[in-house]
Amino acid sequence: MFDRIFKWGKKKPERPAIQFGRYSDNNKSKEKINLWAVAEKLYKEKKYYESISSFFQYLKDDEVNNVAFQRFGTHFKFEIYQGSKIVRGSGNLKRLHAKVILAKMQQHSVPVMRRLLEQNYSLHYSRYSLNHGKLYMQFDDDIKDASPNKLYYALKELSITADKQDDLLVQDFHLLEKLDTDHIEEIPMHEKEIRYEYMQKWIRETLQVVKELDAEKFVGGITYLLLALVYRIDFLITPEGTVRNELEKIQSVYFKKDNLSNLQKNSLMVVTIEQMQQKSKEEVFKDLFRSTSTFSIRQPVNYSNISEAITGANKSMAWYRDNKHPEIASTISEYGISFCQYSLSLPRPLTEFFHLFMEVNYNEYYTSLGFKEVYYNINSGRFNKEKIEESISSICRKWKKKHTHLVFNVLKLKYESRVSFNHSFTTVLSELNFETS
Repeated sequence: MFDRIFKWGKKKPERPAIQFGRYSDNNKSKEKINLWAVAEKLYKEKKYYESISSFFQYLKDDEVNNVAFQRFGTHFKFEIYQGSKIVRGSGNLKRLHAKVILAKMQQHSVPVMRRLLEQNYSLHYSRYSLNHGKLYMQFDDDIKDASPNKLYYALKELSITADKQDDLLVQDFHLLEKLDTDHIEEIPMHEKEIRYEYMQKWIRETLQVVKELDAEKFVGGITYLLLALVYRIDFLITPEGTVRNELEKIQSVYFKKDNLSNLQKNSLMVVTIEQMQQKSKEEVFKDLFRSTSTFSIRQPVNYSNISEAITGANKSMAWYRDNKHPEIASTISEYGISFCQYSLSLPRPLTEFFHLFMEVNYNEYYTSLGFKEVYYNINSGRFNKEKIEESISSICRKWKKKHTHLVFNVLKLKYESRVSFNHSFTTVLSELNFETS
C-alpha cells in the first residue's frame, strides 16, 4: 500500500528514445487551440503582426521543438522543421517570405525544369524557383492577406511537398545533389541493423504465407496480409526517402481506381514488395534517420470513420478465425487499426494505444531495440495481463484532461490467443470516445 501511495518500490524502466510512425499535429492542447483563436481574433482586428506571432506559438509543438520564431522590433524570422527539410522565413509589417532548399543542380537540365514546371500547376500557394544553381520552393504574401488559415495551409503545402520532392528529385535525376540536411539525426548502426533485419523478416514471412495460399480463394486475405505488411513497416521501421515512397506506391496499387481485379492487384503488390526486398542494406540504411516534423501528411476525420474501418476489418477476420487460419485472422485485426494509423491523422492517445498494440504483437522486435517490457511471450503464448492493463491506464490518465470521456474497458480484453487479444483490443478501440471538454 505504501508503495502505491508514496510511489516507492521499483521504478518504471526507461524506454529508449526511438521514434515510431509518422508525426501527427492532431494533438494540440487547450492552450494551443486557444492561441489559434487569439490569432484569428487579432487578424480580424487588423493586428496582423500580432496575429502572426500568436500563429507561430500555436504551430510549435513544445514536445518536439519543431518551430523557432523570433521577433526583432518590426521584423521577425522563423524556422519550421519537416522531416529532412527546414523551411526558413522572415517578415515585417508588410510582407512574409518562406523558402526551403531542395537540391543543388550542378548543370542546367531540361528534364528537371520540365518536371518542376509541371508540378507548379498542382501547387496552390507555393512555387519552385532556381537561384545560383540551387532549387528552392518558396511562398510569400502580404501580411494583411496572411490569415491564420491561409498561412497554415500555405506553410503545410510548402513543408510537406519539399520534404517529399527532395528525395524524389535526387533519386530520379543523378545530377542533383541533396543540400541542407545537417539537422537530421543519424540512427545508431546497431539499431539500423535491427530495423533492416525485421523489415526483411516480415517481408519474407508474409510472402511465404501468401505463396502457400490459393490466390483466388484467399484473394481478400492476401490483400489484408500485404497491406498490413506495408503499414507495419511504415510504423515500426519508419523509413524515409525512397523506401517510404515505395511503401506509398504499394498500397496505392490496391486503392487506385482502375480496371484491375483484386487478384491482379495482389500480384502487382507482391512484385513490388519483392523488388523492395532486394534493396541492399546500404540503400535502406540511408533512409533510416530521425527527424522532426510540424505538419501531418494525413487529415483528421470524425471518429466514426475510424470505428467503421476497425469494425469492418474485425468482421472480415471472423471467417479466417473460424476456419483455422489464426495468423491471417490476427493480421486482419491489425490491418483495421494500422490502416487508420497510416491513412489518417489520429488523436495522439489513439496512436499510443496502437503503439501498445504493436508492442504486444511484435514484442521481440521491441526488446531487440532495448525496450524492457515483456507484454507477450511468443514461445509460451502468454500475455502479461498486468503490464498491458497498467499501460492502458497510464495512457488514459495522461489524456484525461483533454479527452474527459476517454475510457478503455479492459474487462472486454481476452487473452486466450493473439487472435482473441487482437480482436478484443481493437473492438474496444472502435468504441472509444475522444470528445474534448
